[in-house]
Amino acid sequence: MSNVPSDRKYTKSHEWLKLEADGTATVGITDYAQNSLGDITFVQLPKTGAVLKAGEVFGVVESVKAASDLYLPVGGTVLAVNAELDRAPETVNRSPFDDGWLAKIKVANPAEAGALLSAGDYARLTG
Repeated sequence: MSNVPSDRKYTKSHEWLKLEADGTATVGITDYAQNSLGDITFVQLPKTGAVLKAGEVFGVVESVKAASDLYLPVGGTVLAVNAELDRAPETVNRSPFDDGWLAKIKVANPAEAGALLSAGDYARLTG
């Protein structure tokens, strides 16, 4: 059984979104996703300042098993990316919900988060 924190929203493509009260959000991949991928060897992330739409590819994560596109859960502007992953991509395996975050964004329309899965719904999807 994967770890599914209740303070986030989830996508069917296994990304998570933690929305803050100030309209910013942190995005990453789920424990289920990192476990399915295996040992992560490379993470490609967007440039700071990139403006992306919900569902748009914002990066790629590569593992010993496969390469997978990353899809942005909600539209917005990239404020920061986790540069630490350039040096240590395996951080996503060790800590997918904390140290292994991928990007921080300024959300264009916070209401888009309402279309995402709750922790319970995501747990049922992956259970």
